[in-house]
Amino acid sequence: MKILLINKFLYPKGGDAISTLATGKLLESKGHKTIFWGMEHSLNPDYPRKDYFVSYIDFNKPIDFLQQFKAISTIFYSLDAKRKIEELIKIERPDIVHLNNFAHQISPSILDMCRKYKVPTVMTMRDYKLVCPSYTLFSDGKPCERCKNGKYYWCLLKRCTKDSYAKSFLNTLEMYLHHKILHIYNKIDTFISPSRFFMNKVKEMGFKGNFFHLPNFIDIKDYEPEYNSGDKTICYFGRISKEKGLFTLIKAVKNLKVKLKIIGEGPLEESLKSKVESERIDNVDFLGYKKGEELKEEIRKSMFVVLPSEWYENNPRTVIEAFALGKPVIGSRIGGIPELVQDEKMGLTFEPGNAKDLRDKIEDLINNPKKISEMGKNAREFVEKELNSEKHYKQLMEIYREAVIKHSLQ
Repeated sequence: MKILLINKFLYPKGGDAISTLATGKLLESKGHKTIFWGMEHSLNPDYPRKDYFVSYIDFNKPIDFLQQFKAISTIFYSLDAKRKIEELIKIERPDIVHLNNFAHQISPSILDMCRKYKVPTVMTMRDYKLVCPSYTLFSDGKPCERCKNGKYYWCLLKRCTKDSYAKSFLNTLEMYLHHKILHIYNKIDTFISPSRFFMNKVKEMGFKGNFFHLPNFIDIKDYEPEYNSGDKTICYFGRISKEKGLFTLIKAVKNLKVKLKIIGEGPLEESLKSKVESERIDNVDFLGYKKGEELKEEIRKSMFVVLPSEWYENNPRTVIEAFALGKPVIGSRIGGIPELVQDEKMGLTFEPGNAKDLRDKIEDLINNPKKISEMGKNAREFVEKELNSEKHYKQLMEIYREAVIKHSLQ
């Protein structure tokens, strides 16, 4: 089978890219041909069809008027992406297109080409972009569902996109164009949801489609577990942004006899560092961005991992990777986190935003090292049995077959 895998980022930038790359590696190991397609970037591997990638766009950097016009047109309907994907499809003739994140830098214009050349399409939903203009279902520091049933104007009214009326206005228009005028997402045959919560929430928000539940997976042989820790440290790793609940975490560990390692980067980093400095909190270290074995080693040295998210997490790789390394997780009781973190078995859950509840759960574990070890072993066993690559592959092939059949009947 020849699969065209699409994601705007094609290097290990975030969970969506990491999962896309892992899916491609898995498919290739089973004898399928995979073609990656997305955005040009200096950190990309040397992809065979890179000449057909779309140009790199960074919406966070200041740009001149001409670049702004080009960027805006790309968000709504990219003619460049449409042309390049058509050329690639004509050359490769894929059996199926597997979409991941492609909003903004690529746009859904590519779906018209998939339909034109009668290629079945599946999409793994990595964020809430299908129902939320700002993709997080998060506003004013808490989960938000105001845009339910297509009321996208709330994005503008609440300045949900980077607290900017201009950017929120563009995202609002984008949603009305794609969903109310073009109905372009109707051209996707099948949607894959990594968590049951995510699938149900998207339906509740009014989005209709053919859905399948398929969690993220991990190649277990790449993760050597460590069930004990010589260091009295705990860690958070991931994006440093407001929806991740890191102010709650810092408040919870203040003056505790444990060291918190915050690993990652993001827009909230300086604010968190200022808080730690101004309040003279001496048990929080910022380690910056780490990846690969360096990241794994920091996790192994920790007693456990904390994920204090205050938004509707999907199927966080943070939890899965921690489990694979033999570490239990204390996670907030929100979104897809409780589907992974089973209380008192693979970790503990707490009320989102409740620093006292989180503090109590942290103290519970640091005072019970035997409990940490037992939970870590349970977590590793869970990943080995439920989130392994073989199980994922079999289910993914079934989804592909269903999508092909559904497409042929249209």
